[in-house]
Amino acid sequence: MELSPETIDHIRWGSLQLILLIVSVGLHEFGHAWVADLRGDPLPRAQGRVTLNPLAHADMIGTILIPAVMVFLSPGFGIIGWGKPVQISLMNPKTRRLDDILITLAGPAMNIVLCLAFVIIGVVGGLNPNINPSLSGGTPSATMVQFLYMGIFLNVSLAIFNLIPLPPLDGSRIFLRLGIYTEEVFESLTRWSFIILIILINLPFFREFMVS
Repeated sequence: MELSPETIDHIRWGSLQLILLIVSVGLHEFGHAWVADLRGDPLPRAQGRVTLNPLAHADMIGTILIPAVMVFLSPGFGIIGWGKPVQISLMNPKTRRLDDILITLAGPAMNIVLCLAFVIIGVVGGLNPNINPSLSGGTPSATMVQFLYMGIFLNVSLAIFNLIPLPPLDGSRIFLRLGIYTEEVFESLTRWSFIILIILINLPFFREFMVS
């Protein structure tokens, strides 16, 4: 059976979006591992997580299967994914609170760095940001603009989503370490966070953001 040009284009951009997610999630988790290593935590390096290889940080379900289903079965809708959590030991009790905050913030920070890298590539490359990526026409410059748009949007989305203060997202650990959440509140949210997140991603404003 011969595939239509629209189907081929969808497969091509869906595959690219999935690759971008794997790289972006990998860099996010590397950020956690790298800062933990800098703060003297030996566990991430011992587990092989202080590496830029995105496959070392990939979770089969959260980084590959679910995003692939979202990309190929829900065209036009953004994707959500997660990596394999970086385990930390926080061995120094004197700096444990600060260490945890810095390690946690490093993940979203890496996504912002990657986002800025895409912006710089576009500026240095002299690409026209007014090119409509949905009307690329297959030209190299328009294709590159669409690629950069995808990378910027994806990494901004990952940074914002991970800062939502619901376990197991990074924002919840920051709230806990800053004293905004008590241990009891954190544990209570942990029990209900999956349901809350499912409700959240199905709210109209969230869905509108994901398809923008």
